[in-house]
Amino acid sequence: MKISLLALLASAAALSLQPALAQDGPALFKSKPCAACHSIDSKLVGPALKDVAATNAGVKDAATTLASHIKNGTQGNWGPIPMPPNQVTDDEAKVLATWILTLK
Repeated sequence: MKISLLALLASAAALSLQPALAQDGPALFKSKPCAACHSIDSKLVGPALKDVAATNAGVKDAATTLASHIKNGTQGNWGPIPMPPNQVTDDEAKVLATWILTLK
């Protein structure tokens, strides 16, 4: 009985860590289709993420705006090729935006 209860508690603890692990910016970036068009250091189809960070450095509400662009898509900010909407939650978009803004 004690072993079963201990195993159940350990499983519950491991499952509770899942959302925290999913909120890691680099891992989330790799798990989404972002890398098909963006890299951290160089322009691909879209701008390098470091360029996005530099352009938005010190801009008020940059994380909120960037999260909206990630989730809903945007056009004309970095040239004629539009960025399509992404299948991310609001929280995932915020994590990605916050992480991107830390890149230097």
